[in-house]
Amino acid sequence: MPQLQAKSLEMRTPQATKTAVLVIGGAEDKVHGREILRTFFGRAGASKAYITIIPSASREPAIIGGRYIRIFEEMGAQKVEILDIREREQCEASQIKASLEACSGVFLTGGDQLRLCGVLADTPAMEIIRQRVRAGQLTLAGTSAGAAVMGHHMIAGGGSGESPNRSLVDMATGLGFIPEVIVDQHFHNRNRMGRLISAISAHPDRLGIGIDEDTCAVFERDGWLQVMGKGSVTIVDPTELTHTNEPHVGANEPLTVHNLRLHILSYGDRFHLYQRTVLPAVHRISS
Repeated sequence: MPQLQAKSLEMRTPQATKTAVLVIGGAEDKVHGREILRTFFGRAGASKAYITIIPSASREPAIIGGRYIRIFEEMGAQKVEILDIREREQCEASQIKASLEACSGVFLTGGDQLRLCGVLADTPAMEIIRQRVRAGQLTLAGTSAGAAVMGHHMIAGGGSGESPNRSLVDMATGLGFIPEVIVDQHFHNRNRMGRLISAISAHPDRLGIGIDEDTCAVFERDGWLQVMGKGSVTIVDPTELTHTNEPHVGANEPLTVHNLRLHILSYGDRFHLYQRTVLPAVHRISS
């Protein structure tokens, strides 16, 4: 019976597409195995990869961008460059647009997600990235702040370690690469469950994705996400939510949220964004 179960799961296992969107919870391994960064490198074309790093979220874009340049050059990428975009006007430059049209991978670094959105949102550069991701022509990755911007609704800041309440989370508009989700990063490391639930209670038509440090949710084009890295990905699914007092209470009052569905996924587990189904890693099926 366990063998039949394993076979059945293998038959249902989604096949990796060439391009993907990698949403990284921050503090990914940059020194040892570098598994998450190697996966991005491979999906972007491996030895043929042309990787563009956008460090606009960072206060030190040259330093943080330079670190990723060294990493991807060591891996053997054909070309790696920084697009040091600090002003919105730069997003109209022919050189910036040409790089984004030609590259095979875009990597958004950490920093301040509001700064990143302020520079990129509703610009010609952003539209090139969006269209090429949709067309499966580009592998996109974002870490920390670069992960937070993935949804249409974005957690811009807030607190941690409290019961869910409206004042715990500050929301803004993200870049909308995966509009169905609200992403929170450094998740268990910074005790952010309360703030993600607070965000979802205000936007129950979205799916909450909490990603730990050195952990990645790899979103495939067929709707599956797969977990890799050392931590877990927490899914807060309000599909069957029956009640919340969110519209009726003060900002600091505790929230009531009934019938949330929660999934904790670790290495190799999968979740379908649209079917809302879970597929466990085959290697962990109990015998």
